[in-house]
Amino acid sequence: MKKIITIVASLAIATSLLTSCVSNKRYVAARTRANQEHEDNVTLNKRVTRLEDSVNRLHNRLGALGNANENANNELYKTSNELNMTKEQIEAQRKRLQQMEAYMAQQRQASEDLKKKIADALAGFTSNELNISLKNGRVYISMEEALLFPSGSAVVNPRGKEALAKVASVLNANPDINIDIEGHTDNKPIHTTAYPDNWALSTGRATSIAHVLIDEYGVSPVKLIASGRSYYVPVASNETPEGRAQNRRTEIILQPKYDELMQIMNTDVVGK
Repeated sequence: MKKIITIVASLAIATSLLTSCVSNKRYVAARTRANQEHEDNVTLNKRVTRLEDSVNRLHNRLGALGNANENANNELYKTSNELNMTKEQIEAQRKRLQQMEAYMAQQRQASEDLKKKIADALAGFTSNELNISLKNGRVYISMEEALLFPSGSAVVNPRGKEALAKVASVLNANPDINIDIEGHTDNKPIHTTAYPDNWALSTGRATSIAHVLIDEYGVSPVKLIASGRSYYVPVASNETPEGRAQNRRTEIILQPKYDELMQIMNTDVVGK
């Protein structure tokens, strides 16, 4: 009987130990799973945080790109407007240039026509008396001292008046011509009661010719200027008698009106 009891007790203890062992393994397994789940949750939370940060960065980038896009559109709009304005300016400049070229061509033709009229009018005079040339759109009538004046004098002689009468006939037929009269001398000093120096002589001669054209031949004084240049604008060397003779001259410089050309040049360009 005692043996049976001992056996039963042993079985009970074994069963208790076995049950305790199994429960402990389950606890450990459960604890392990719980720890793993906790670690998984921590990992997931970190991933979520990283993803949220990434999303925020993407939102910020999208916002920046939106601003950049808006700025780019504004800049494009501004550039397009400037380009259109530049095209208008270029077109305006092109039209003005065409107008200027057309008018300058007309003026060149007018100057050439005027030179021919003067040359025809003065055909009876020799190259030793006067010379006619065209420079920078202006007609130059260069008259030698011997044609116009006695030496050291500003009184126009008859042969000179004959030449001036021919010039006046062209000027009166073309009233829109600007007239400059310039007196020139050589570099030999002069000192007389009437003309204390070369400035006075060159100016006196230019003024005398102006008076002949105006008072005797009816040329309008409105567009006429008379001035003396002394010996400071020579056309030849003053070292030789021939050169000094060329420098002792009076030039009548004729220029067709450039008022319209000046008006075109002073016109503002669109958008300027």
